[in-house]
Amino acid sequence: MDLDQLDLNPRIIAAVKKAKLKSAKEVLHYSGPDLQRLTSLSSLDVQQLLRAASSHLRGSGVFTALHLYRQNQSCRARSRRLSLGCPVLDGLLRGGLPSDGLTELAGPSSAGKTQLALQLCLTVQFPRRHGGLEAGAVYICTEDVFPDPRLQQLIAQQRRLRTDVPGDVVDRMKFGDRIFIEHVADVDALLECVRKKVPVLLSRGMARLVVIDSVAAPFRCEFDSAASVPRARRLQALGGALRWLSCTFRTPVLCINQVGVLAGTPDRRRPHPPFRGDAGGEAVGSSQQLTPVCMFQVTEGTEEQGAAPGLQGPWDERVSPALGMTWSHQLLMRLMASRHRLAEGGGTAPGRPDRTLRVIFAPHLPPASCSYTVNAEGVRGTPGTESC
Repeated sequence: MDLDQLDLNPRIIAAVKKAKLKSAKEVLHYSGPDLQRLTSLSSLDVQQLLRAASSHLRGSGVFTALHLYRQNQSCRARSRRLSLGCPVLDGLLRGGLPSDGLTELAGPSSAGKTQLALQLCLTVQFPRRHGGLEAGAVYICTEDVFPDPRLQQLIAQQRRLRTDVPGDVVDRMKFGDRIFIEHVADVDALLECVRKKVPVLLSRGMARLVVIDSVAAPFRCEFDSAASVPRARRLQALGGALRWLSCTFRTPVLCINQVGVLAGTPDRRRPHPPFRGDAGGEAVGSSQQLTPVCMFQVTEGTEEQGAAPGLQGPWDERVSPALGMTWSHQLLMRLMASRHRLAEGGGTAPGRPDRTLRVIFAPHLPPASCSYTVNAEGVRGTPGTESC
């Protein structure tokens, strides 16, 4: 009870308590005449009571320099971004991934989604002056095994990719020791990991980035098109848990998602051209068995009826991220990665940009895009390809 803290005559406070008013906030619920009837106080006493209650709830209007400094530091921490390790890509996102919300990276197979996620797992470990957050990353795999060979290749090529960082700083970093990997096979395991295991690492400062690769896989396996209501509830639960992690620990959360063909789009299930990574061999995250993915894309795409028009996909199909509007409402920012259609009789020339990263929506960014390449040292944006 805060009535005893009011700077008033004890006689007035006793009258207020006798009227069974329990707090200063409750006092302000009544008008002056009503308080006079309830407390039997004079109009002058009631005016003093209202002024005292208002001042108590309003608090002090004076801020110290220390208070303003701490408030400024809090705003800086809230607006901090995680660099993507490339100035062109950082320019597209105005600094990188935000630290207070969910970012989705959607796109078809072989677009480079996993490549960019692995690069972020390394970038987050750099000092803040070089765009990192000085902590590790949590990588949750729901489909394939963790692509450790590609990660080791990226680690070995960090000095070539991050030319903005002094070589001795790169050499001192033990990248592989600060990436925590978890494999989950179903929605329940994913929720348990996000709710119980990940908070432990974040609370101890051991990690400041969470990656889920991919968010659609467990929902694809457990729920069919007839189970839309229970699936929507689990999606909301997952989104709520991830948003809590991000906002509580100021941690960027990256969710890799698959894409689906929009309803009403002509079926063009012709064989996709084989993909050979720029670094040689198959790219991490690519798939040779495309039939199940196509079936999933068509099923998931039917949920996007009434949504905004889809993007022009890499094979002239109108595609949209999977999981429907329920999942879209959980996101702060959505990015779309796509790969250009290969020319007949051959691929793109070495070093030529063959992929595009688009900003679909974000509260702080306009729709924009830029081209990028994936090679041995990582993901690089192509200067001069930015467009709105």
